Amino acid sequence: MAPTVAEPGYGPRDAERFVPEHHRGPRSDFARDRARVLHSSGWRRLAAKTQVLSPTAGVDFARNRLTHSLEVAQIGRELAASLGLSQDVVDTACLAHDLGHPPFGHNGEKALDEWAAGIGGFEGNAQTLRILTRLEPKHFGPSGESVGLNLTRATLDASCKYPWALEEAQAGGASGGTKFGYFADDAPVFEWLRQGAPARRKCVEAQVMDLSDDIAYSVHDFEDAIVSEHIDPELLTSRSGHAVLIGSVAEWADGRFTPDDLSAAYDRMSASETWLTRWDGSRRDQAKLKNFTSEMIGRFARAAIAATLEEADGRPLARYGADIVVPREIQAEIAVLKGIVAAFVMQSGRRQPTYRRQRGLLIELLHTLWETGPSELEPAYAADFRSAASEAAARRAVLDQVASLTDQSAIAWYRRLCDVPLV
Repeated sequence: MAPTVAEPGYGPRDAERFVPEHHRGPRSDFARDRARVLHSSGWRRLAAKTQVLSPTAGVDFARNRLTHSLEVAQIGRELAASLGLSQDVVDTACLAHDLGHPPFGHNGEKALDEWAAGIGGFEGNAQTLRILTRLEPKHFGPSGESVGLNLTRATLDASCKYPWALEEAQAGGASGGTKFGYFADDAPVFEWLRQGAPARRKCVEAQVMDLSDDIAYSVHDFEDAIVSEHIDPELLTSRSGHAVLIGSVAEWADGRFTPDDLSAAYDRMSASETWLTRWDGSRRDQAKLKNFTSEMIGRFARAAIAATLEEADGRPLARYGADIVVPREIQAEIAVLKGIVAAFVMQSGRRQPTYRRQRGLLIELLHTLWETGPSELEPAYAADFRSAASEAAARRAVLDQVASLTDQSAIAWYRRLCDVPLV
């Protein structure tokens, strides 16, 4: 029996699963997908993974990957409601979008990619698909192989931020630099979920997830950087070194905007009544900062909704009905907030020794686990290692293990397996 879908714009093919299932009860297939992600162990681990500041840094109020994912999902669900899309599909894609991030965030991703250079690299978004369709235990195929959470085609497609392979990205056939959406041995499920989809085009639900992620981390990382005193609002308002800052933001944005575009975007946001001109940690300042983030979220979302609906001109948006339109001025404002955080936190000279230590820790841990074989891996990953048909597949099992670790558990594994004991 084909799955039934009650939501306009979605058909039985969208609700199909890689391995067919039959269910009773009132929940829709898309609502069932959302529950599976929420109850997964991979999703819980996000609570101890770096967003911008590591949970191991002693800053107990900063966002982590799990709280960030919840905020992305809240934004995504409201965008979906306004655009006539399945709220559950978008919500689930938002909740799942960071599942593949390893310890220490993007910095850890660089380390794993370096170690995996000869076997297809490592990419957090490709790892997300791998977790959803293979590593997270829930369902199995007829031959006994794990199919992960066995989510519907629409939900998996919505979770795929870069629907192309590494080779396509390297050849310049896709946007996003060398970002890619699946590893070679996950090609069968990728091809299944993309059946009938235009090549290299994200479905509209994935575009909403991507925009929600951009909105959330642009404003919330800015908020966290102020609260943790990495950014001084008084310095921003005084415009000391402003030209240098705008130049740094332009570089961070890979030349997509001119310094004049970014300076104008900065001027528009700083003209807001909620723009913070000082920070002393008082409740009044906390409230003003929170109101600024709320204002910017609403501003970015409303502009995208209006532009998208105008471009769609009454056409249904679901799946491949239309594309999300973000006005260029809004894109520039988002880029300014991201770039300011990058300049004061990620690119800060005082942070670089920490980043180097984190990368060195993960690479040494990977080397050690590879040399010791499956004996030190958790049972599921040890089984993948032992059944691997090639060295590349065995190395991928080691990568899967390390990618699954939280920041704190990566440190603990390193101390247990790599450190020379203190006398």
